[in-house]
Amino acid sequence: MTEQRPPLPPFTRETAIKKVRAAEDGWNGQSPEKVALAYTPDTIWRNRSEFPVGREQVVEFLTHKWKRELDYRLIKELWTFEDTRIAVRFAYEWHNGDGQWFRSYGNENWEFAPNGLMHRRFASINDLAIAENERKFHWTSGPRPLDHPSLSDLGL
Repeated sequence: MTEQRPPLPPFTRETAIKKVRAAEDGWNGQSPEKVALAYTPDTIWRNRSEFPVGREQVVEFLTHKWKRELDYRLIKELWTFEDTRIAVRFAYEWHNGDGQWFRSYGNENWEFAPNGLMHRRFASINDLAIAENERKFHWTSGPRPLDHPSLSDLGL
């Protein structure tokens, strides 16, 4: 049986938004093995200066990431889409082992296989140190509540 991850390309505005929210929810679940299943077995990434290839390396990358980025909370927002590609902007908040909080801002370009699995992911990310009282993402771990403001609503 062929793996599928609807919605499938080509994307409409509605299906692109669903794809973005599904990715956000998956990453907020912080399960490297589950997240990796949204990508093709031979997925190609660029994340900052790291270049994981394939699901096994994605699992290793995410495992290391979430050991370092504690109390991780992510919001993604559709920027644009066309056919098999989606571009998003995002922000996430986290703290390191010393208790320093950060808000990381970035953009991702995604390309999907016909079965809806992401084949390519290119991410550019910048980190901003923030004080704990500057945090804007206060939900408990897991998916962002449906009534929580978006990046645009938060002015980010």
